[in-house]
Amino acid sequence: MSRTFASLKYPNYRLWFASTAINSTAVWMQRVAQDWVVLTELTANNATAIGIVTALQFAPQLLFSAYTGVLADRVNQQRLIQLAQVLMTVLSIFTAILLFSDSAQLWHFYLLAFAGGCVQTLDNPARQVFVNQLVPAKSVPNAVALNSAAFNLARLLGPAVAGFTLAAWGSWIVFAINAVLLLVPVLLLAVINPDTLMERTVQPKQRGQFIEGLRYISGRQDIIIITIVSSAVAGLGMNFQLTSAVMAHSEFGRGAGEFGLLGTFMAVGSVTGAIVAAGRTLPRVRTVVGAAIAFGVVEGVLALSPSYYAFAFISIPLGFATLTVITSANAAIQISTAPHLRGRVMSIYIMVFLGSTPIGAPLVGWITNHWGARWGIGFGAISVLLVSFGALIWIWRHWDIQVAWHRRVPFVEVIGPQDRPKPDTSSDAQ
Repeated sequence: MSRTFASLKYPNYRLWFASTAINSTAVWMQRVAQDWVVLTELTANNATAIGIVTALQFAPQLLFSAYTGVLADRVNQQRLIQLAQVLMTVLSIFTAILLFSDSAQLWHFYLLAFAGGCVQTLDNPARQVFVNQLVPAKSVPNAVALNSAAFNLARLLGPAVAGFTLAAWGSWIVFAINAVLLLVPVLLLAVINPDTLMERTVQPKQRGQFIEGLRYISGRQDIIIITIVSSAVAGLGMNFQLTSAVMAHSEFGRGAGEFGLLGTFMAVGSVTGAIVAAGRTLPRVRTVVGAAIAFGVVEGVLALSPSYYAFAFISIPLGFATLTVITSANAAIQISTAPHLRGRVMSIYIMVFLGSTPIGAPLVGWITNHWGARWGIGFGAISVLLVSFGALIWIWRHWDIQVAWHRRVPFVEVIGPQDRPKPDTSSDAQ
């Protein structure tokens, strides 16, 4: 098996990959349907309302990740993920009933978004670190990248299915299908062989565990920089569900099907980025910062798209840059963090990464409402570029960075302290 798909040789990981793909399909269907219902059925094209829904969906990451990360280090992560899937199924069924009975109101979707965010806060830290039990340590970067590939393969299918289902049968059908899909991973996780899981140290309950994670991060400049840059991308740049909906509906005069297809185009780039990331053995800070700069540039071009089709095709390289930022940041932090702290460190990272969305989404929604979707997208692009170049300047000034030029590929090589061999200080060194 090629290095790109190496983790799939482990039976437990194959089950996990399948469950991630199915779960992610449901997630993308739910996101598309939720935003389209809010935009076209519950409001009169109100981008601010979508921003509020998005903020409520991600606010629990900011409020509760400190506790769920500690929980992920203490309990059976496999069972915790299954519990979260069941709770998400219940929420999807309730949403389908509200829409079918024609009794859904905007405040219902606000509450459901917050409740779903609470469940995802329970699920995310355990989901992020459970992969460490499925493959050996050397395969974790590959497994994380393939997880992203599964997530984005679902993104090819989920938005398109949601869009056409919305147009053909109505919104309640999307959430009914969602509920069925969310139960499948519960069954797949149940048949994972516990005897072949990698050894894991369960942390006993004691005071100060979250503070211990914060102290660990405070001494890691690389994790701090990765978190700041990726959070700027997430909070200010990745508001696609808001901006794409408004662009499709208001700027280009398109319907639900065409809106769903925009997500599919972006997923083409995301899947390509995931496959490239799967072959990357050691993601670093430079990868995250470089991909964030590329993200800012491409998103700026996206804001100027003259037509629906131009917008769709520019979404492909934007998806590639987005996935590279997310996957590289995730893998770089996981493989470099002490195993007994991994759940807490990842929960803090997720708290900042996803917790930036409740701040950024309403702001982008307000800008979109008052100045148009193009300015909403452009604001994200400019913000990400400012943060990324700021991080690059800080790294250049504070770390021992060297640049080497070559006549052949790669023409430019960035060399950090970790890339240079340590001097031989033994007695026989010449």
